[in-house]
Amino acid sequence: MFQQLLRRLATALDARHIDYMLIGGQAVLVYGEPRLTKDIDVTLGVGPDRLDEILAVASELRWQVLVERPAEFVQRTLVLPCQEPQTGIRVDLIFSFSPYERQALRRVRRVRVGDVEVRYASLEDVIIHKLVAGRPRDVEDVRALLLKNKNVDQAYLRHWLAQFEQALGQPLLERLEELSAARR
Repeated sequence: MFQQLLRRLATALDARHIDYMLIGGQAVLVYGEPRLTKDIDVTLGVGPDRLDEILAVASELRWQVLVERPAEFVQRTLVLPCQEPQTGIRVDLIFSFSPYERQALRRVRRVRVGDVEVRYASLEDVIIHKLVAGRPRDVEDVRALLLKNKNVDQAYLRHWLAQFEQALGQPLLERLEELSAARR
């Protein structure tokens, strides 16, 4: 059911020339160990000014928008939460426009899902997203990703984690060091 949903989403976004990348649990599945995930998180290569276009994609896919006032909600959160009604799978469409997100969108990994290429965040960008989120599940995902994947671009990770560390005041580089030391 996830694969069919991903194929339909990729086709709809590609038809409109909208860059995107899957992040979160779906991306962890590409690089790490199989694990349970109940939703799909998608970073879009567009800002909230293109909400009408994204609402048209949701409508075309027959998804239910989960907020009453999408424009207000997206302005406040940069997320359009949707649900595929037949499966109950939640899909969060995340609007983006920061320099980091633009670079991450250029680094996607294209993975064939059936007859469609689906764009996933690079391994490094999944690690960055997970460390910034910082929830226990995210930290465990990073630990598993670092154990399974030996060729991680440390310079890229350190560059962007330093940027986020400064902006957010979180010890992200220290957290990466702790998790990296555990794999040695």
